[in-house]
Amino acid sequence: MAYYQKRLKGSGLKQSMSRKRKCHDNAVMESFFGTLKIECFYLKEHKNIS
Repeated sequence: MAYYQKRLKGSGLKQSMSRKRKCHDNAVMESFFGTLKIECFYLKEHKNIS
């Protein structure tokens, strides 16, 4: 994991994680990606699975 963190820092990025036992920390992003998945995948008609 240290290599990954060094790569992030070298690229000017910051690692971010939710706090322990704080399920609502990530609620906004979970909602956003849920909406994105519905609008981009479920609302379209697909001819087949592949």
